[in-house]
Amino acid sequence: MNEFDVVVIGGGAAGLSAALVLTRARRRVLVVDSAMPRNGPAARMQGFLSRDGLPPDELLAIGRSEVAAYGGEVVTDTVTGIVNGGASGFRVALRDDGSVAARRLLVATGLRDVIPEIPGLRERWARDVLHCPYCHGFEVKDQAIGVLGSSPETVRYAQIVRQWSDDVAYFVPAGALTADERRQLSARAIRIVEGTVRRVLVDDDRLCGLELDDGRTVRRDALFVAPRFLPNNELLIGLGCELDEDGWATTDDNGLTSIAGVWIVGNVANPRAQVITAAGEGSAAAIAMNADLVDEDVRNALQRFTSVVETS
Repeated sequence: MNEFDVVVIGGGAAGLSAALVLTRARRRVLVVDSAMPRNGPAARMQGFLSRDGLPPDELLAIGRSEVAAYGGEVVTDTVTGIVNGGASGFRVALRDDGSVAARRLLVATGLRDVIPEIPGLRERWARDVLHCPYCHGFEVKDQAIGVLGSSPETVRYAQIVRQWSDDVAYFVPAGALTADERRQLSARAIRIVEGTVRRVLVDDDRLCGLELDDGRTVRRDALFVAPRFLPNNELLIGLGCELDEDGWATTDDNGLTSIAGVWIVGNVANPRAQVITAAGEGSAAAIAMNADLVDEDVRNALQRFTSVVETS
């Protein structure tokens, strides 16, 4: 069978949570996942009530099993295109397995982290080069922590990281700080290191410091970097979804986009959503989607009922 009530594109916490709610509502659901989760490099997932410290891949395996237990299908594949048929629904093309039909779409394709092109930075990403202090701060508490600065927003970011350690160094290009920013950092004993970071230093497969372009080295055990977030929204753009000025699809409170029948959840909609937040958004969107499907079911039933009455 290749006809579904809902096709969920993206099998992370948001997509699987939505699929679980929808399958329990007895909807025909297909989850298409490319098996490249954003948090894949992370050893543990933190802050998820009852699942704190669980490896991310274990959470996903549990989620897939739960969805399958209620009759949902989960496939490892990539969506290559979507045709919007209006009232007739959507035709979703898959790279490896033809195409399927869907009455509704839920897009949970996440985002990409764009980080500075500093040698060694990408290789340590989600290990000891980190982006979310609420996700990883406790695991590096009281260590020598660095924060890579580049804008006024990252000064505030460094102040938040300071919550987890008394030894925080803020790396910033020379001349970038205002006098007020310097006072704020100094007031909380955040060391200011001015210069351009040349590379990340690693010893025995652990980050051990940063080297600056003038040859200085500063020992650090962990480094926080505020990435630039880019949504994986190519499918949404292809569907003609309305975007805001920063390139993120606009939605209502439950994730419905400007295209009827298309919802989005998780990091493709909300760059600040943690795993537990994304799961909650998936659940809320699923409830809204099922209500929308019920409305259509009522319309279709009335149409059939009226037709039978008129011909009897």
